[in-house]
Amino acid sequence: MNSYSKRNSPSKSTNRDIFIRDIEGELIDTKTKEFEKIRDIILETARLTNELNNGNHSEEKIRELFSKIIGKEVDSSAWIIPPFYVDYGKNISIGKNFFMNQCCTFMDRGGISIGDDVLIGPKCNIVTINHDINPYNRHSTFNKPIVIGNRVWLGVNVTICPNVTIGDNSIIAAGSVVTKDVPENVIVAGNPARIIKQI
Repeated sequence: MNSYSKRNSPSKSTNRDIFIRDIEGELIDTKTKEFEKIRDIILETARLTNELNNGNHSEEKIRELFSKIIGKEVDSSAWIIPPFYVDYGKNISIGKNFFMNQCCTFMDRGGISIGDDVLIGPKCNIVTINHDINPYNRHSTFNKPIVIGNRVWLGVNVTICPNVTIGDNSIIAAGSVVTKDVPENVIVAGNPARIIKQI
């Protein structure tokens, strides 16, 4: 028996809804029949995302399609510049005066919560999903939430890793990889991101 066999194995408790287990961070085996419920949403989200990213849409149409992707109405103050890439969609919430530039990727099965007046630069990655480190079980996934406070600014090509909270007013410098919580009112930079300045 290999050293990984008794660790990090997917949950066998299928008596709980897979969507609840998934967003609560349980290890989910993507090869099971039950995972097809999640895969169906992923495929529908891919269809909607393709529609969003192709064609010359008005701002109103972009908000309408984005609202369909996340399953809740986007405030009229939101400004979203496609293309946008997302794996799931239904676990995203955004506040008022949201701005997102082009070519951003959200992987939101763990939940992405974004406050008011948030600015997201181009090519940012907000990723809540991870894979089992067990090489014999790496197709299984688990998720941890990401919370972005009010008035946060993400510079170009920032990556936010799972289980991170970013406090109000903070700035994430271009190219940073955020692996741990960021307090309020700071600027962080680097890989991994570290505080370089108080605001």
